[in-house]
Amino acid sequence: MLRNSATVLFQSANLVRTIHTTAACNEIRKLARLRVVDNSEIGKRAMAEGKPPKCIHVYNKQSVGRIGDKVLVAIKGQKKKGILVGCKQFQKPKIPKFDSNNLVLIDDNGTPLGTRIHVPIPTILRTILKEKTQAKGADYTKLLGIASRFV
Repeated sequence: MLRNSATVLFQSANLVRTIHTTAACNEIRKLARLRVVDNSEIGKRAMAEGKPPKCIHVYNKQSVGRIGDKVLVAIKGQKKKGILVGCKQFQKPKIPKFDSNNLVLIDDNGTPLGTRIHVPIPTILRTILKEKTQAKGADYTKLLGIASRFV
């Protein structure tokens, strides 16, 4: 018997148990699992073993990751930085919503670790990363250069 969206009630042999479930979180916060979509060696190994990277920190004031934000992830026992190129959460107009939280791994100066991105990335990412390239001094234009498809 379902009471509400957060509590499930089971009855069997005069035994009542309540199991609390939480709603799926579609935001990129700490401990969110991400999917590496470039062909970097560490990313390919982690995804093949079924141990996707987890978000440790989001580099913005809200601590909620959106498309184009830089995040720190734990992958294969190492700390790496990455750029979010696709999110499940509800998006602003003209920004596509993806069915997985996609990440491209980068090094400290913004150069991608891989040489190819396997999934389409949103076109709005060009303007978002262009603003961040000028403001922060990191070079994100190489990330746009290795993308083959845009949505």
